[in-house]
Amino acid sequence: MASSVASKTFLAAPRTDGSLGSLLPSDLRRQLPSPNVQILIRSRTPKKLQVKAAGSAFGTYFRVTTFGESHGGGVGCIIDGCPPRIPLSEADMQVDLDRRRPGQSRITTPRKETDTCKIYSGVSEGVTTGTPIHVFVPNTDQRGHDYSEMSVAYRPSHADATYDMKYGVRSVQGGGRSSARETIGRVAPGAVAKKILKQFAGTEILAYVSQAHNVVLPEDVVDHEMLTLDQVESNIVRCPDPEYAEKMIAAIDAVRVRGDSVGGVVTCIVRNCPRGLGSPVFDKLEAELAKAMMSLPATKGFEFGSGFAGTFLTGSEHNDEFYTDEFGNIRTRTNRSGGIQGGISNGEIINMRIAFKPTSTIGRKQNTVTREKKETELIARGRHDPCVVPRAVPMVEAMVALVLMDQLMAQHAQCHLFPINPDLQGTMKLPELEPAPANFQM
Repeated sequence: MASSVASKTFLAAPRTDGSLGSLLPSDLRRQLPSPNVQILIRSRTPKKLQVKAAGSAFGTYFRVTTFGESHGGGVGCIIDGCPPRIPLSEADMQVDLDRRRPGQSRITTPRKETDTCKIYSGVSEGVTTGTPIHVFVPNTDQRGHDYSEMSVAYRPSHADATYDMKYGVRSVQGGGRSSARETIGRVAPGAVAKKILKQFAGTEILAYVSQAHNVVLPEDVVDHEMLTLDQVESNIVRCPDPEYAEKMIAAIDAVRVRGDSVGGVVTCIVRNCPRGLGSPVFDKLEAELAKAMMSLPATKGFEFGSGFAGTFLTGSEHNDEFYTDEFGNIRTRTNRSGGIQGGISNGEIINMRIAFKPTSTIGRKQNTVTREKKETELIARGRHDPCVVPRAVPMVEAMVALVLMDQLMAQHAQCHLFPINPDLQGTMKLPELEPAPANFQM
């Protein structure tokens, strides 16, 4: 460290008459040769400055960090904290990556990417090792030249302007980190989390499109107890009801041919969620889910359980009364709480809804400004979804899985360290629930 010598006044400043003043005893005044004493001051500047990047990691115990940009070399993630000895391969992730990838149908972006993932670490001989898992997906259909106009003019309602306001520089090819392509780094680890949750507790996470533009699927049409993945995947819009699916597709087609876009709503349910997940006060389960959902691109709203509709009810109408079922489980007769009470899961079906705005990048002329602050007009080029919600379905499932996996590990770290109270903390007894494999450990 650098050192310097400075002259500092000691105990008292000299008076105009040359004396040190009455603050010093007379004996000390006689011994001091001058009113100033030299004091050594050491610089406190650290040898090495470190700045930790923020905003690209999610979770505490099951921690995921995403990287890459929409038109760079590729995208991916690092999964840290995954339990060891879990059977895992690229195929486990590829199923959900295929559901997320572009170019699926006429109502999604025409960009052609296989989104083929590769695991580079953290898996040995087909099982996880407990060390960080590195997953990478290359970009093979980049078209950076499509964004030449947008390098100087800001797309309305996109992140172009705010990225410049924050960093002073940005990736002008595509949406960079704000592109939905970043969610590859969420969907891949989400598939891992879903597999572990399924093995551990029989937990199922299913999302579907419940609204596209002004076509709204009535709540009583879908039976959440019986909903299956095959029903969701039976059409290109991922609405489990065929009649409403056709209406949604028609609504998206109508704006697609005009170079415009629409928004929608994704509903997500969780069946057989372990009880006790979530912590008071600031880490309530619904709060963690809300943060996860609102971190997805294009999200504008989140509600769970009765949501905003519950504000029209009285307490006696809204409360979920308890009862004991035939297996001795404490259950609720209704589920307006959405499977979460006091910020903690109660074993009932968790249900939530996430609102997505219309895609910002559209092929119609809009007014904007350049980076030099000059007003101009812009017709955005490139390949973009006329409605994001069909491809958002696996993204929502992934983020829910990451939250539940992180909370499950937190629950075991705090509340299962010593023998549990089996009368209150035991798993819910369900006859259709298959037991975990004998060699599966958590």
